[in-house]
Amino acid sequence: MALGPVMLGLEGLTLTVEEHEILKHPLVGGVILFTRNYQSLEQMMALTDAVHALRQPRLLIAVDHEGGRVQRFREGFTRLPAVRQLGEIHDQDPLRAKQLARVTGWLMAAELRAVGVDFSFAPVLDLDHGVSGIIGDRAFHHDPEVVADLAHAYVSGMQKAGMEAVGKHFPGHGGIAADSHLELPVDPRPYVDLAATDLLAFERMIHYGLAALMPAHVLYPQVDDRPAGFSVRWLKEILRQHLEFQGVIFSDDLDMAGAQEAGTPPERARAALMAGCDMALACNDRQAAVAILDHLVQKPDPVSQVRLIRLHGRGHPSLKRLHYHPAWQKAVRLVQDYDAFPLLEMDI
Repeated sequence: MALGPVMLGLEGLTLTVEEHEILKHPLVGGVILFTRNYQSLEQMMALTDAVHALRQPRLLIAVDHEGGRVQRFREGFTRLPAVRQLGEIHDQDPLRAKQLARVTGWLMAAELRAVGVDFSFAPVLDLDHGVSGIIGDRAFHHDPEVVADLAHAYVSGMQKAGMEAVGKHFPGHGGIAADSHLELPVDPRPYVDLAATDLLAFERMIHYGLAALMPAHVLYPQVDDRPAGFSVRWLKEILRQHLEFQGVIFSDDLDMAGAQEAGTPPERARAALMAGCDMALACNDRQAAVAILDHLVQKPDPVSQVRLIRLHGRGHPSLKRLHYHPAWQKAVRLVQDYDAFPLLEMDI
C-alpha cells in the first residue's frame, strides 16, 4: 500500500481500536505526535512500534521537537535550548556556533530515532524581524545568511543521526506579528523584498539538499491572493520551478485558524494538495480528519511516493546503547551548557 497524502494526530498514549482502522486507510501516510501522546520512553517506543507495524511501507511518524518552547517530549529527553542561543553565540564565535548547531541537531535526532520517530518538523528557517511572538527565539537569527549557516550545520547533525529535516515556514513567518494558529496573518511586503531577505535562508537550504519544507499559513497579497500553503504560485511556480526544490512539501496544520480561508476540512486538504503539497496535516480535530478521509479523492502520485519514502528514519539504536555511547553523554553535557566544554573531542 502506498503512503497516502494525509498525516493525522493521535488521541492518546496507545492506539485506539478506531485508530487501528483509520491508519490503514489508503489516504493516510503518517502520524504526528504531541505531548498528549507521550508518557515515558518505553511507552513511546511501544506506540511507534505499533504504528510502524500496521503497514508496509511503514507510516511516517513525525513530531515538533525544535527545543525551547516547542519540544513535545521532555521527561527522559534532553531539554534543548531555543536555537536563538546558537545565533547569539554566532555573533561572537561563528565556528563554535556551527559546531554547537551540529551537535544539537545530532542529539535531537538521535534521541527521537531511539524511540522510533522518523523525523522532526525542524529546523525553523524564519528570520526574527523582532515583530513575531510566535517565531521569536525559535529563529536562529535575523540575518538570513547566519540562519542558513546554522541550519546547514544543524541539519548535518540530524542526518548523521539518521534523520532528514523539514524546514519551516516557507517563505517566512517572521515579518508579521499575527499568529497563524489564531488568525490569518497578512504580510504586505512585495516579492522583491521577500526574495532579498526571508527567502534567502530557504534558497540556501534547498541548495544544500533539504529533504522537506512546510509553507506558512500566511497571506502575501502582493504575490498571490491565496495563503502560501494553498498557493500554486508559491509552491509550484516559485518553490518548485524557480527555486528548483525537489523535496517533500507538507502543509501546516489544517486545523489552524490561518487555514480556515480555504473552506471545510476536506476543501482545505484538497486545496493544499492541488497547490503542490505532498502531504496535508490534520492534527487536532478527529472529526475533521475523518471528514477529510471520507471526502478527499486523491490518486497516488509516484513522484510524491519517492519523496516521502526518503523521510523514513535510518537506523534505530536502542536507548540503552545510545545512553552508554560516549558521544551522547558528551553531547548532553554540551547542550545543557554551551559554554562549559570544548568541542574538539566531539566525533559527530
